[in-house]
Amino acid sequence: MSSLVQGFTKSLVMTVLSEIGDKTFFAAAILAMRHPRRLVLSGCLAALIVMTILSAVVGWAAPNLLSRTWTHHITTVLFFGFGIWSLWDGFTDKGEAEELAEVEAKLNADWKANTGTTKEDVKVDDELKKQRRPFLSQFFSPIFLKAFSITFFGEWGDKSQIATIGLAADENPFGVVFGGILGQALCTTAAVVGGKSLASQISERIVALSGGVLFIIFGIQSFLSTADSRGS
Repeated sequence: MSSLVQGFTKSLVMTVLSEIGDKTFFAAAILAMRHPRRLVLSGCLAALIVMTILSAVVGWAAPNLLSRTWTHHITTVLFFGFGIWSLWDGFTDKGEAEELAEVEAKLNADWKANTGTTKEDVKVDDELKKQRRPFLSQFFSPIFLKAFSITFFGEWGDKSQIATIGLAADENPFGVVFGGILGQALCTTAAVVGGKSLASQISERIVALSGGVLFIIFGIQSFLSTADSRGS
């Protein structure tokens, strides 16, 4: 039970600090301004849940491919590596405003290329289509699929995904999954409900520095522990 709680807590805190101010956070906030929020939220959450489960499965299977001692050492190195990476981002980051503008520009270019319409036209058209579709079919709409694909591929290879794999290899995978999903749900809901105003007020520098310190702490804890005690 203690390993489940430890895996849950680590995964929850790591996910929140990794995802707040992330590009997928900004993308969810911007998508929610243009499209029905429940479709954006369901699409983003579905992608993040699938990604979290896949990452945990990979981490859980890792000790069966490598010895637990090796996976433990690799996870320790990953924690230190991501800690340094996050601290570096915090000290040298170009700023959340520029990253938000970059994501928004990319999404605007995609919408114009696909539809040739303005933001207002897209929103009005989406609302009209929404009223004509049955409730269940809305969750398989192009908006749902767009939110899903942008979030899924945006998270693929991200440090939070790799960190989840490392956590699942070293902690209780069920705790990692539950903590990761809850953390993703909290961040994505905040992005969708709060919108661009919330995203623009978040200090990504502070989040990055906090995440870096957290990863370093995880690394020290992992270094001081043994692989056998993790597996028990």
